[in-house]
Amino acid sequence: MSGRARRTTLVITNPHPLQEEPSMPTSDRFRPRRLVALATDSLPARAYLGLVAVGVAVLFLAPDSPYAMAPALLTAPLSFLPVVLPFGAGTVGGGAAEAGAAVLWGGWLLLCALVNAAAFGALARRPDRTPSARPRRTLLAAAVDNWPARVYVAVVAAALGTFLYAVLLSPDPGFAGIWPLLAAAPLSFLAAAASAPAEYHSLPWLGTLVFSAGVVLAALVNAVLIGRLARRIGSTPTRG
Repeated sequence: MSGRARRTTLVITNPHPLQEEPSMPTSDRFRPRRLVALATDSLPARAYLGLVAVGVAVLFLAPDSPYAMAPALLTAPLSFLPVVLPFGAGTVGGGAAEAGAAVLWGGWLLLCALVNAAAFGALARRPDRTPSARPRRTLLAAAVDNWPARVYVAVVAAALGTFLYAVLLSPDPGFAGIWPLLAAAPLSFLAAAASAPAEYHSLPWLGTLVFSAGVVLAALVNAVLIGRLARRIGSTPTRG
């Protein structure tokens, strides 16, 4: 034997291999990339953005035309949120103030368009449901099973309640109808148009009934879109 010492390596194998711990699910938080992806990865969403772009072009080419309201209507109801603020696109107070207000309004309009396009993109995707669930019930559940949709429904309910109180109980209703009209836009404008002929009917409450029913239906459509978007934004993306 040589003088060198031989080393023996002892290898111990574990008959019970360690199992990997299950990974914790990611937290449900807002992801801007997912919002942009929903706003651009489906044909309905891209078609909606193209329609908004046409409306913006009409706004610049014919600002005095009735069609200049198209961008605000197409991006409703979020686009009408700055109505309660003391500044906006029509702010008067010098070049800097007007330019700043116009930039803020343009940025807000773009954000509203992206949110609405993402809602259309979320609606275009098939919802995750069990085989026993009914498609209609699953679709309408999006209007009440998440907090963004619930908050929106509460806002519309408050606006509609204010309108009904002003029309039925107040001696001077004024312009109370503007609040449910803006809250449930853009489809609520169709409800206003449908209720206009009813105002000349022998039944004085018919116009109020038609308008209120139209606002409820318009708000239901918006709540479903908001709910579907909230589900897609908050859910963990799956690969497949």
